[in-house]
Amino acid sequence: MKFIIKKNVLLENLLNTSKAISSKNLIPILTGIKFDLNENGLYLSASDSDISIRTFIDKSKISEIIQIGSVVISGKYIVEIIRKLPDTDITIEVVDGYNMIIQTEGSEFNLNGIDPNEFPNLDLEETKNPIILNPITFKNIINQTFFATSLSETRPLLTGINFKLVNNLLEVIATDSYRLAKKCINLKESYENDFNLVIPGKNLLELSRILDDDEENIYLHIFNNKVLFKYKNIIFLSRLISGTYPVSSNIIPDNFKIDMECSYADLYDMIDRASLLTSDKDKNTIKLVLKNGELIISSNSPEIGKVEEKIKINNDSEISISFSSKYMLEAIKSFNTEKIHLLMNNDSSPIIVKSDKETSLVQLVLPIKTY
Repeated sequence: MKFIIKKNVLLENLLNTSKAISSKNLIPILTGIKFDLNENGLYLSASDSDISIRTFIDKSKISEIIQIGSVVISGKYIVEIIRKLPDTDITIEVVDGYNMIIQTEGSEFNLNGIDPNEFPNLDLEETKNPIILNPITFKNIINQTFFATSLSETRPLLTGINFKLVNNLLEVIATDSYRLAKKCINLKESYENDFNLVIPGKNLLELSRILDDDEENIYLHIFNNKVLFKYKNIIFLSRLISGTYPVSSNIIPDNFKIDMECSYADLYDMIDRASLLTSDKDKNTIKLVLKNGELIISSNSPEIGKVEEKIKINNDSEISISFSSKYMLEAIKSFNTEKIHLLMNNDSSPIIVKSDKETSLVQLVLPIKTY
């Protein structure tokens, strides 16, 4: 195998492909990136137990294809080498079996490769009727829900994000059992095949980092145990988490006794300042009191100190409720609006966060009992 290619073209695709490589993987072949060069261009592939990524560089973007072939090279080293080479043409050649030589005018690296036949066969077939989404919309879905997933593997389903499609309504939910994020999207087309599946949250986060803020669609191909995303020259394959998601949108109440409208900036800043005197061991607990048209946000830690924030608000209701400042700040931050609504029924009911201008998004934070 031998070809010449611009640094920026190769590096961009290597960076995208390398997102499928796990530093914790002990199987040597799965720490590598497969180079597969043919007359049409260069395929770069990587895989671990969770995701597989394949990118394609068309021959029109390769300066010269001299000899076709394939090899697997350590992903860690090839990415760093290409990253630090000057912005010029790079000549890559495989000699003596699987030894890769990387050359520019003043640099030369030799990397030991692996037999490409040992690389797993990636099943990247596509369905006939994929779900079509705008990448900006898809990135918003992930950014507004991922933070609510669980970090604990004791309940694997809660480490994922639940995607549910009925006709043209796509409902996306994430929860760690203490808070919940829900996003609903009306797709432009209706689809005959409804689905209800759970995709690992960390996989979706990696995918969102690949997507650009443009108008080129992303295509979702759904299978029984996997989901395939196709975007530009990239194919991203993720496993699904088996099982039925334990939470539905029915957990969100329909009616509320208290509807408190606040300035996004004022509410966020008050909670942010109050959280300075909270600790993880106390679940970053702060207290919200609404009384006599005044909103009071406070925290009191015997080990640290206390703080109280006050602001006038147009609401005659009364309530006293405690919650995690960390969870509430993340819920509020997911909105892009000037006004936020906090909806509650009593001191022990869930706190719902909504916005009049972003009706497709709902956040839920459970209260914390204080003694």
